[in-house]
Amino acid sequence: MTERAEGLLAPLGVPVFRRIWSASLLSNFGILIQGVGAAWSMSRLTDDAMMVALVQTALMLPIMLFALPAGAISDMFDRRLVCIGALSFALAGAVGLCVVTLLGLLTPPILLASCFVVGSGMAVFGPAWQASVSEQVPGEALPSAIALNGISYNVARSFGPAIGGVLVAAVGAIGAFVVNAVFYLPLLVVLVLWKRKQEPARLAPETFWRALVSGVRFIRYAPSHRVFIVRTLLFGLIGGVVPALMPLIARELLQGDAPVYGLLLGAFGLGAVIGAVMLPSIRRRFKTEPSSRLSAVVMGAAIIVAAVSRHEVATLLALLAAGVAWTSVLTLYSISIQVSAPRWVAGRALAIFQATIAGGVALGAWGWGRCADQIGVGDTLLVAGLLMTASAFVGFWLRLPDMSLPPEDRRLDRAGPAVGLDITARSGPIVIEIDYVVPARNARAFYAVMQKVRRYRLRTGGYGWSIARDITDATRWTERFHAPTWNDYQHLVHRGEGSGREGLDESRALLDPSAPVQVRRLLERPAGSVRWRDETPDLDVGPDSAGTTP
Repeated sequence: MTERAEGLLAPLGVPVFRRIWSASLLSNFGILIQGVGAAWSMSRLTDDAMMVALVQTALMLPIMLFALPAGAISDMFDRRLVCIGALSFALAGAVGLCVVTLLGLLTPPILLASCFVVGSGMAVFGPAWQASVSEQVPGEALPSAIALNGISYNVARSFGPAIGGVLVAAVGAIGAFVVNAVFYLPLLVVLVLWKRKQEPARLAPETFWRALVSGVRFIRYAPSHRVFIVRTLLFGLIGGVVPALMPLIARELLQGDAPVYGLLLGAFGLGAVIGAVMLPSIRRRFKTEPSSRLSAVVMGAAIIVAAVSRHEVATLLALLAAGVAWTSVLTLYSISIQVSAPRWVAGRALAIFQATIAGGVALGAWGWGRCADQIGVGDTLLVAGLLMTASAFVGFWLRLPDMSLPPEDRRLDRAGPAVGLDITARSGPIVIEIDYVVPARNARAFYAVMQKVRRYRLRTGGYGWSIARDITDATRWTERFHAPTWNDYQHLVHRGEGSGREGLDESRALLDPSAPVQVRRLLERPAGSVRWRDETPDLDVGPDSAGTTP
């Protein structure tokens, strides 16, 4: 699929994606409208700049806290059901906020708590929803579908805040809160009616804890993804100054009220839409790293203009440019992570990305709020703008790679290894030893390539990896690593997708072609781990060997 305008809109031709996308657009409108009501309510309830900034923290912090568990859940269970449950929880929080406001009981702590509940529901919803996009459209349409989801949010950000400002000015914050609650309903209905095609599980699911660990280990041992996560955190920490201090820009720098605040958010959101529409063209003309540097410079300059401007038009234009840069960077990073992550860890990879940007914005909002209390809003924005501009130079040390779609998953449906022990899915640890015969002339090259294999093994679930050379036969090498249980080992084997296997292919090219690779799978038995039972004899093995396992 091309990346022309019609390619960008092509996923809307898929009915299920079109319905979910349209309903999510309404939901995004509701979230943004509620955000306007919450931020403006806080600015009326207190003069503390940090409390105003904490509204963004309350909405974004749950993503940092819960996104990784949510990603694990989305990879373990039916993503449609996860989405429905998470949206229902967010709806309950939104309804609760409406009730408290109508009863006149709204206080700063209650407002922050309500935002936290709504944010928590959306934190669980996000990874499952975004990971399910690959189930709604063909693989070649995935980048366009991801970009359209970004456009959905940014269209809402363009007009939602303005609508929110009008609602708040006309009927008060309660109008924004009610609209958000109502706008959750269409998305819930569409998800309930979605007949998701679910492939039967070939293996028992991982335990929740192992799923969390696997997601973190994937990012840790995937250098390209790790660079994206670090750069995302830095961008969120600095760029978070814009949404955090937007109400104060309207109130203190421009001497405006709720409609002005809505216009500022609308300009930022409109810029984000423009950035998302321009992104396919940007991706064709520039590689990831130059695009990221250019966006950082543009956003830094825009923040500096907003810091010194006292005129609405100049500030609106600056925020328009900041919105273009903001969405260009984050959508570019999101596409890179989503299209390159293997299917088995897609939800967790997305969750870590979302947790990173949310954590950066949440912590940045808190820090910039404290800074604004000390030196003022204008000077705080000036410092942030200079830091954002300087962040472009980080690319000289942490260069972003150009990511592409991973090869198709390899369906390893062949029969598993013959098992002579009575083991269960929970039996373990499993030790895997692989013997190679390497000509002496290839020894150094083989050792270097095996460092890539090490990252691959650890990324797909192994641990305790080592490589050893036989001191009596210099051509014989043994690779050794562990899996926690037999079920974890089976998952490790079935993660043998093409992505990241280049080390394995390179290592095989350095072997002696006349000597086959030999694999041993061992059940490790530490002292005291076996409990013999007289009534259960050791099956099919001699009396001195390890027998029935616990």
